[in-house]
Amino acid sequence: MAFLFREKTKMIDPERALPGREQAVAVPERHFVLGNPIAPPFPEGLEQAVFGMGCFWGAERLFWQADGVWTTAVGYAGGFTPNATYEEVCSGSTGHTEAVLAVFDPAKTTYEEMLRIFWEGHDPTEGMRQGNDVGTQYRSAIYWHSEAQRLAAEESRAMFGARLGAAGYGEITTEIAAAGPFYYAEEYHQQYLAKNPNGYCGLGGTGVSCPVGLAAGGTA
Repeated sequence: MAFLFREKTKMIDPERALPGREQAVAVPERHFVLGNPIAPPFPEGLEQAVFGMGCFWGAERLFWQADGVWTTAVGYAGGFTPNATYEEVCSGSTGHTEAVLAVFDPAKTTYEEMLRIFWEGHDPTEGMRQGNDVGTQYRSAIYWHSEAQRLAAEESRAMFGARLGAAGYGEITTEIAAAGPFYYAEEYHQQYLAKNPNGYCGLGGTGVSCPVGLAAGGTA
């Protein structure tokens, strides 16, 4: 078992990744909670944010509950295998992390607020795991869509890292990279905890507040 975990916490080389497939998975037409489409095209003026923060079931719920979020979806990002399946991602052979897409209205909320939800919603110091969930698919990640998002992500990492250090945590291990393809997860994963209220959620934050977004100026 230890050998399995050791392998699952090491990123696979691109040439060893599974080949995947051309066909994307079918997704529901509408968000189970919000009622809006979960796949593009999205209305003009909305912005997208993509985060990896452990098991995507609980991560997605955090964002669909947030003010100003128009729709959400779960999927796979940051890896090499096109249109991977859940089983393939869990094998550690795709390079993907479980990711959540949050589509939000910048007239009602901000990307900084999305970052606050991200940082406070998980422990970004754990490397290739989140709690008892172990493997590269549980790594912390921010995939930015613009230079403004990149700068905001890096600034928030510095600010939250200082807060975490003061609280006794180690260094942040979050991957910050340009957004590549977001491959939608299978239908049963979408809005899973709304359909299964007693379902598993291994997500847990640190209890440290993040000084960005609506929480700016707050205390840990």
